[in-house]
Amino acid sequence: MSEPFLPPIEKPEGLIKKLVYAMTRKEFGKVPTPVKVHSARLPSAFGMFYGKISALDKKLTLPRQTVFLIREQVARINVCLFCTDIGRFFAMKEAMDEAKFEALAEYPTSPVFSDAERAALDYTTELTGDKKVSPSTFNRLHSYYSEREICEIVWLVATEHVYNLTNLGLNIHSDMLCDLRKKSRSGDSVHAVSAT
Repeated sequence: MSEPFLPPIEKPEGLIKKLVYAMTRKEFGKVPTPVKVHSARLPSAFGMFYGKISALDKKLTLPRQTVFLIREQVARINVCLFCTDIGRFFAMKEAMDEAKFEALAEYPTSPVFSDAERAALDYTTELTGDKKVSPSTFNRLHSYYSEREICEIVWLVATEHVYNLTNLGLNIHSDMLCDLRKKSRSGDSVHAVSAT
């Protein structure tokens, strides 16, 4: 895998950035590359903006798995390997149906998706790829989702682009967080077995 265009900053300056490094290291087992390459070079308010997006996602009325599937689909289309990896990391952490994430490339025909999920993913795919949506795609989406939920889907697509383009613009690729999560889970089950 190629290196980011800017070298990672391993030792940030300032208390807030040092705290961010410590918190992300605790959560992920390492400091994510976008934090070391992008956020470390900007005033802390920029990093807090990313945190605000994540906090606002928790205020959405859409089912949490739908939120993750939409974000994952945008990242997949944009080929943001860091974003697809971290999305899967959080989906695994929240014990979501991994089969849906595995089948995302085949969502139009895969039986693991509901018609409502397909409508949301069609809308997401069209908006991400074409930067516009046909009336028929919108009407099908509207038959399953409220006006607020539709606005939430637009929010998810738009804000996922912020993450994706940040990483793509700086040549940031996967941090293999899913592998770390799997190792952590297998370690947890080993500890659980040895404790019994």
